[in-house]
Amino acid sequence: MKKRRWLLLIVVGLLLVGVLLAYLHLNYSKPVGSGPAGPQVASKAFNKPWTTRNILLLGLGDSVTAGFGVKPPYSYFNRLVKNPDDEFEDVRGLCLSTVLPNLRTKNMAVSGSTSIMHRDLIDEQLKPQDADTFGLVVMTTGGNDLIHSYGRMPPREGAMYGATLEQARPWIENFDKRLHEMIELLKARFPGGCMIFLADIYDPSDGLGDAPSIFLPDWPDCMAIHRAYNDVIHRCANEDASVHLVPMHAEFLGHGIHCTQPWREHYRDNDPHYWYAENLEDPNIRGYDAIRRLFLIEIAKQADALSAGATSP
Repeated sequence: MKKRRWLLLIVVGLLLVGVLLAYLHLNYSKPVGSGPAGPQVASKAFNKPWTTRNILLLGLGDSVTAGFGVKPPYSYFNRLVKNPDDEFEDVRGLCLSTVLPNLRTKNMAVSGSTSIMHRDLIDEQLKPQDADTFGLVVMTTGGNDLIHSYGRMPPREGAMYGATLEQARPWIENFDKRLHEMIELLKARFPGGCMIFLADIYDPSDGLGDAPSIFLPDWPDCMAIHRAYNDVIHRCANEDASVHLVPMHAEFLGHGIHCTQPWREHYRDNDPHYWYAENLEDPNIRGYDAIRRLFLIEIAKQADALSAGATSP
């Protein structure tokens, strides 16, 4: 009898340990996974050069475009230009240097910067380009406007964490105006023409906006403000033929803090892994791989336009 009781206690103990481990995994584990991340890039567009014209690939925006947190060869900007030595087989050779023989690069992105800073940087630091140069601009903007300073200070424009939607409405309107100003400034800086590839803003909460689950202050209106910012970005891309949307938000859903929870709406059973860094703001190395693929797909869609319209000045 005593032996059976001990066996029962051991079984119950093991079950409790198993339940605890499962709970911790489902709620706090953030497995990164390995291998390629994000959509497949079609290789057909990279079989021949797109244009012999002088092309400047210009990076603008925040830490996502600056490549914060990973070694330089693995940032999305640098991977757009050239494959790292240990590139995944499915995208080996799929980079801009293989199809744009006269490609130059300049990355002006600044970690921690806001859209307010981005507008001023373009206005004050980006010089007009020669007429024989065509611009390919890749940009991530607006994310830091939303998340800083994580509730440590009262919300304000450019650091609106904790704001109500009503409080944020004028800041959202200013972002709309500022983004359109950025686009016009960029077009003016490239008299030879340009294409602007603008990413929307991802959401590490996988659509739930539950900041307290990761020990941040509650922000009831965070998802409404986040949607409003992305609506501005989407409208800008829809209204201006030179702007092309890069759907970072949709691709990253299911790869945030709830990536291990199969009952969630955006659960990714083919890759239930975390694409963010420990700071929650930036991608990890697999996240940067996915972003590179997203930008590369959207740029490749314009290969014919580049071939037709950017062959000569």
